[in-house]
Amino acid sequence: MNEVMNGTNARAEQRAVAMRAALAHKVSAHTHAEGNTLTEIPGLRLYRRSEPSACVSAAYEPSLVVFLQGQKQINLGKTTYLCDGSNFLLTSVDLPVVSQVIAATEKEPLLGLLLKLEMPLAREILSQQEFHLGGESADAQGMAIGITSLELLDACSRLVDLLDAPQDIPFLNSLIQREIIYRLLRSPQGKHLRAIATLGEQSHRTAKAVEWLRGNYAKPLRIEELATMARMGVSTLHHQFRSLTAMSPLQYQKQLRLHVARERMLNEGLDAASAAFEVGYESASQFNREYSRFFGQPPMRDVKARRLTVNATVRD
Repeated sequence: MNEVMNGTNARAEQRAVAMRAALAHKVSAHTHAEGNTLTEIPGLRLYRRSEPSACVSAAYEPSLVVFLQGQKQINLGKTTYLCDGSNFLLTSVDLPVVSQVIAATEKEPLLGLLLKLEMPLAREILSQQEFHLGGESADAQGMAIGITSLELLDACSRLVDLLDAPQDIPFLNSLIQREIIYRLLRSPQGKHLRAIATLGEQSHRTAKAVEWLRGNYAKPLRIEELATMARMGVSTLHHQFRSLTAMSPLQYQKQLRLHVARERMLNEGLDAASAAFEVGYESASQFNREYSRFFGQPPMRDVKARRLTVNATVRD
């Protein structure tokens, strides 16, 4: 019996390797530039990086990222996610992260696809009587990593195939994306997405608090008002928020402010003091201290180093 099972698992793994390679080839054919490539399919972006990168701050929105080759490290709070060609990354709420490409070459670049998740569609699937799973009361996490199944690879491959048949996108795109969300909901990591998508659940109410902070990061944080908004006590909100985002509401706001300030200095040419006040800091010196502690060096020195890195990548 064990030999039969081992043989079945080996064949499934061989098939998965072949499917990942085929999908990587398709993604590579549609990504000729470094970084993200927008596609004609709503919510779908393809990704290529041909060399390791420095740490980059970003705000991840609810999305699925399927990695096909290379390695990328994502840091959320004190939690580190290491993703390679066998993994997918599920993000169910807006999260400030620091990411870094750690394995990529010109011959074997980091390749992947990112699909924005439509939460109303997830809720619609969950509402159907045919979709039934045993209830679980575990705290939801806003980010989870899993092994990409054959079924999920197949659905993603068919979605990318639509790029070669744009006339089919209006008719088949929604069907395939629906299947992808269905596969995610039924995966071991799907419990985190189900908790966020289910109206009335504590995780869903906590996600509303996260959404409010995401849109109002420059405003003063009053935890009692945030708890009232989420319809739960302050201690319960702290527990649920930390479970979902790997940080407290105050830490979330602070990291989001620092991420936004960094990008505005880089992209809009703001000086450190202006960026600090724009994102809600009342003290430029406090901003400098917290920025240096989080990113490893003072604001303008960090931004200058990032510009040099970007310019070197463009020249290459």
